[in-house]
Parts: sequence; structure tokens; C-alpha cells
Amino acid sequence: MKTLILFSTRDGQTREIASFLASELGELGVSTDVVNLNRAEKIDWPAYERVVIGASIRYGHFNPALDNFVKQHQQHLNALPGAFFSVNLVARKPEKRSPQTNNYTRKFLLRSPWQPDECAVFAGALRYPRYRWYDRFMIRLIMKMTGGETDTRKEVVYTDWQQVSAFARKIAQLNSKAPV
Repeated sequence: MKTLILFSTRDGQTREIASFLASELGELGVSTDVVNLNRAEKIDWPAYERVVIGASIRYGHFNPALDNFVKQHQQHLNALPGAFFSVNLVARKPEKRSPQTNNYTRKFLLRSPWQPDECAVFAGALRYPRYRWYDRFMIRLIMKMTGGETDTRKEVVYTDWQQVSAFARKIAQLNSKAPV
């Protein structure tokens, strides 16, 4: 049996985190499939013993594909042990790196029909040179207002890889849910 890791990414950092989780789980003897949530058309749910979903925030919102996927697959998601992780730049501040202190993650979990067993919030990456002009301008403005990096020549990865590794260990320990 495998662990399904689904991700929704805007600029690639959530994909990198999902791949890192897969690598860490592999070292723990857990096989994985990593799939872009936006391309997850048909899932062979019986092939998986647990599911992980990661999604990024842009301008205060998750990609609508996350909510659509959860609504469409809530029965399967709730039948399996599951984990959710959010990736955002607000989490570059340590006090905003928990599901309880990160507004985006807290709001998602409160309104979601899926209630994962484990949750985490990871800081993303700031990649100014890769952004389109509008995004570079807007993200720089937001960073200026929140005391973040404003040099548009820089790329900064805020992700705490030790935190991601610890989350992988928690995922590996998720056991099958008892039939209801």
C-alpha cells in the first residue's frame, strides 16, 4: 500500500515540499505517489492507505481546485488517515507556522468537510525574478507592509526543512481508520 501525496502549487514551492515529503517517507519505508491536485482526474483510492494534501496561498486564497477536490472526494478522504499542509509566506514568521495561528489554514479547516488527522503550516519561497510584473509589484508591496524582503532581485526560501521532515515522520505513523 502507498501514501498519496497531492499538491496544489502556484510557483513550485509546494511541489518541492511534496517531493521532499515523498523522499523522507521513502527513507522511512513508505512508498508514495506524488500527484498535482489539478491533474488528479481519476484516483484509485483502494491502492492507498493514507492521503496527504498540500496547497499554497496566493493573495490570501488557496487555489479553488483545493475546495473542489475536497468536496468531490470527501468520502474517500475521510475514510483514510490523512494530513494537510499549507504553504504561505506569512509562515516565514515562526508564530504563524501552526494550524491554530495561521489564519488561512485555520479557516480552511473550519469550513472543510475533510478533517485531516495531522496538519502543518510551512513557510514558502519568495521568487521575485520568476514573477510576472504585476505579481512582483503586488508581492513586494505586501512584503513591505509586513516587514519582509523587498529586493526584487532576490529569491529567498523560507521553508524550514527540519519542520517538513518532522511532519513526514508524523505522516508515516498515521494508521488505518477503524470502520465506522
